[in-house]
Amino acid sequence: MWIGGDTLENVPSRRRQKGTFSKVSPSLRRAKEVLKIEADAIRSIIPRLDHSFEKAIQFLLSVKGRIVVTGMGKPGIIGQKLSATLSSTGSPSLWLHPAEAFHGDLGRVTKSDVVIALSNSGETEELVRLLPLIKKIGAKLIAITGNIRSTLAKNSDCVLDVAIKREACPLGLAPTASTTVMLALGDALAILLQEKKRFKVEDFAFYHPGGDLGKKLIKVKDLMRKGKANPIVREDASVREALFAITRARAGSASIVDRKGRLVGIFTDGDLRRHLEREPNVSKVRVRSVMTRRPMTISPEKLATEALRILEEKRIDELPVVDALRRPVGLLDVQDLLRFGLVSPSLREMT
Repeated sequence: MWIGGDTLENVPSRRRQKGTFSKVSPSLRRAKEVLKIEADAIRSIIPRLDHSFEKAIQFLLSVKGRIVVTGMGKPGIIGQKLSATLSSTGSPSLWLHPAEAFHGDLGRVTKSDVVIALSNSGETEELVRLLPLIKKIGAKLIAITGNIRSTLAKNSDCVLDVAIKREACPLGLAPTASTTVMLALGDALAILLQEKKRFKVEDFAFYHPGGDLGKKLIKVKDLMRKGKANPIVREDASVREALFAITRARAGSASIVDRKGRLVGIFTDGDLRRHLEREPNVSKVRVRSVMTRRPMTISPEKLATEALRILEEKRIDELPVVDALRRPVGLLDVQDLLRFGLVSPSLREMT
C-alpha cells in the first residue's frame, strides 16, 4: 500500500502509532491484560475489608513482643517484604521460614508475639504443621489466606480474606494476582500501624540512615559540629586568637559573637588571605575588622538537604548553625556532608 510515495513498511513507526495504522502488538495486549487482572484483584478485596481487618490492627498495636511473619514459597517472599516494611515503619518484626521453624527457629516465637501467616490455599503443609506449636506457645495468629474455610483460617485468631477470581498465569497455577493482593494488603496493615503509632519523618530517617531516603530526611543537628569542634570567638578577640581556636577545633572557620553570645560574623581562611596583602600584621588585628558580617546561617532543625542547597547556591564551605536567639550552637562544614554521602556533583567540585 502506498502513502504519499511510501510503502506502509517505510512509514516511520511514530507516524504509524499516531495515525490510522496504529496497532497494539500481542505482547503489549497480553501485558496490559496481566496488569488489569492484578489491578482488578486488588480492587476486589476492598469491599471485603471489615471488622477482621480492624481486629488485626488491634492485635498488632497491642503486641508486646514482635510481629512474626511466616509463609512458604511465593507468599513467603511476600511475607519477607511485609516484615521488612513493618520493621522500617515502627513495628518491630522478624521473618520465620516455616520449614526452618522445625529445626530450631521456632525458638524465635514467644507468647508475647503476633504471628502473621500467609497462604493462598490455607493448606500449606509446613504452615499447617506449625499451627499447634504456635498455639502451644500462646502467640496470637493472623491468617492472610484466599480460603477462609481452610485449616489455617479455622485455627487463627483473625482471618483476612484475599480470595481472587483468577491468577494472571494462563495455567492458573503460578501465584501472580494472589501474591499481588497479599502484598497490597500487607502494605495496608503496615501503613495503618505507622499512622496509629504516629511514626514521624525523624523516626523514618533513624531507621534508614544509610539509604537515599535517610539522607534526605537527616537533620542539620545530626551532622553539625558541636562543643569543642565548634570554635566560637568574641568579636573583640584578635585574629591570632581566632586562628588558634580554629586550629584546636580542626575546623575551617570560627563563629564570631558579641558580648551576649549572638552571632555577628564568621571568620574563615578566605578572610585571612584577603587581608594578608593589605595588613602584614593582620594576626594582631581585632577579628571583627576582618570577619564576614551577616553570614548565612541555618537552624539545627532544618534538613541537611536544605544546608546542602545553601552551600551550593552561595558557593561557601561552612555554615554556622544558630538557635532562635541567633546563638551559634553548631557548625556545618561541607566535609561533614561529604562524609555522610549527602553531596551533589557541583558541591563535590567545590571541594
